[in-house]
Amino acid sequence: MTPLALALLLFAIMLVLMALRVPIAVAMFAAGLTGYLMKAGWLPLAAHLKTYAYARFSSYDLSVIPLFLLMGQFATQGGLSRALFKFAAAVLGNFRGGLAMASVVACAAFGSVCGSSIATAATIGSVALPEMKRHGYSGRLATATVAAGGTLGILIPPSVILVVYAILTEQNIAKLFAAAFVPGLIAMLGYIIAIGLYVRLVPGHAPEHDKVSREDLWQSALGVWPIVAIFLVVFGGIYGGVFTPTEGASVGAAATFLTALLRREMSWPKFRQSVYATAQASAMIFMIFLGADMLNSALALSQAPNQMAEAVAALGWPPLAIVAGILVFYVLLGCVMDELSMILLTIPIFFPMVMALDLGMDSQDKAIWFGILVLMVVEIGLIAPPVGLNVYVVNGIDRDTPIGESYRGVLPFLASDVVRTALLLFFPPLSLYLTQFMR
Repeated sequence: MTPLALALLLFAIMLVLMALRVPIAVAMFAAGLTGYLMKAGWLPLAAHLKTYAYARFSSYDLSVIPLFLLMGQFATQGGLSRALFKFAAAVLGNFRGGLAMASVVACAAFGSVCGSSIATAATIGSVALPEMKRHGYSGRLATATVAAGGTLGILIPPSVILVVYAILTEQNIAKLFAAAFVPGLIAMLGYIIAIGLYVRLVPGHAPEHDKVSREDLWQSALGVWPIVAIFLVVFGGIYGGVFTPTEGASVGAAATFLTALLRREMSWPKFRQSVYATAQASAMIFMIFLGADMLNSALALSQAPNQMAEAVAALGWPPLAIVAGILVFYVLLGCVMDELSMILLTIPIFFPMVMALDLGMDSQDKAIWFGILVLMVVEIGLIAPPVGLNVYVVNGIDRDTPIGESYRGVLPFLASDVVRTALLLFFPPLSLYLTQFMR
């Protein structure tokens, strides 16, 4: 069997198992086990299984993942989402579609202490959706806004996806976080512009405006200063070299916990729920790590990635066209797979291919730029039909809105995503500007 045929067989096995509702980690592990056995036999497979789990989990850098997840859980249970939405609504409420815009801003701010798209959408959605519906927003606009805004949870640092990418490609986590800031802000502004255009071009989905007094603005501002302080301490410390990203995550988790205590929002049941949810999410992520490592080991034995790279080079396409093709593949793959699984499965294949292209950048800049591009396109799968996991999550909160309406509502946001991705593809300095101050 040729290497490419074996790779296609392994992907087919994985997809069939996923279709049978086998967990993605088990599906990838089973496919990888089959491929490794076919290429190397039982004894090399046994030797590989003896050490590969320890080799993966003994990495100190992996500890940053549960710490940032715990930070996000403390923020969720500590009521910080309500304060963020209240302040954003006070600032933007006088604009047409202001509450929808405020939901996007609140998602971006909450994402800066959470790092999870689904958690951001669910947490902000539980606060924002009732308020928007109460003020006369249509279910289509309300659910689509929160679903799209939730994707900012993985765009605005800290981002678990960026941490995983950094570990897989051996890149600096702090530089990747810095590179994500400008694209994340562009995403937030793009969504706000999309809302502004939508409520004017398609009347009847939002009220004219919501009056907000200056007193309400000042009172709401007092509620967000702890969040601003946490953000400045954690990321100021990381970028200033005071502590590493792992140390910053631990400081952020502790600061968020203390903030929740001082706000009298943290109880023993909430603390226990935060720890349990963190352990559950961490276990899921690490199991996917194991499954992806097994499958990638089998693919490496088959030499399929090398053959794919040679085949792509033989096409003679411009380097940017090849990168654009990879991004389109990610969008299509997002229709059947979650973002973490996509990253773990495809980066070992596509990253060497991109690093071999002549894009006029040094290797580190190229790796960071490609990482931000991948981050941008995997979040499209979170809101794009037919899966759109964020849409399902938000639709579960607002059961009165048909999911078809929510999918129609995300179309303006998908258009904004396409424009933003094109900008980042053709203008790499948008991603790399802040990293030059960290050399």
